[in-house]
Amino acid sequence: MILLLDIGNTHTHLGLAGRGRIARARDLLTKDWFSGDAASEITNFVGKVRPDGAAMCSVVPDATPLAMLAVQQLYGIQALELTSETVRGIGIDYPKPKTIGPDRLANALAARKLFGAPSVVVDFGTAVTFDVVNRAGNYAGGIIAPGLSAMTDYLHEKTALLPKIQIRDTPAIIGKSTEQAMLIGAVQGYRGLIRELLKGLRAELKARRLPVIATGGYAKLIAAKLEDITAVRPHLTLEGLQIFYETVRK
Repeated sequence: MILLLDIGNTHTHLGLAGRGRIARARDLLTKDWFSGDAASEITNFVGKVRPDGAAMCSVVPDATPLAMLAVQQLYGIQALELTSETVRGIGIDYPKPKTIGPDRLANALAARKLFGAPSVVVDFGTAVTFDVVNRAGNYAGGIIAPGLSAMTDYLHEKTALLPKIQIRDTPAIIGKSTEQAMLIGAVQGYRGLIRELLKGLRAELKARRLPVIATGGYAKLIAAKLEDITAVRPHLTLEGLQIFYETVRK
């Protein structure tokens, strides 16, 4: 089994992979690397399994050496870190590769391997990010837009009368309450944003067929009524890390 760690700003996504699939996954708070609690949470997650190797990507530079040390101390293995310099299985067609988030490279690597090229990943996190794999099979860049919860939270924080809402789908298109009106603007409007950006990407890539893979917290919700989405892969970044590990170890 391979231990996988995707260290994000708020959460670290853990995975155990074997036989070509993610066997199980869970999250821990990224701040736990700094409090010293992460090691015990990893131990509880892994259980009696003895990982044969580990791979990680991180957008929190201060947490990276702490995670490396924890994996070394717990299991006596050196985690492979996916970066723009170590990635294999996908080229990079981008002016400053070091500025690409390694989680975005992991997503693109998984899309390239599992769905071919060209393809697009839409990651619904704190921000919604689009990552493009071009016809040559290279990471070509992407798009960053405000995340769904960031947008609704901002409306609540900056206005006196708009409530904080729990994001969910609604079939209505005319709101009969403030909450319903906000949900329509957020969810239905967000689908429109995604649809229009994908239309532009298809034209730019000159691709009649363009696999679009959704991942991240709101992927299932937004994809439910969005015909442009080919597949929803909740653990796409972890899948990319597994592919990276297997490619390097060949």
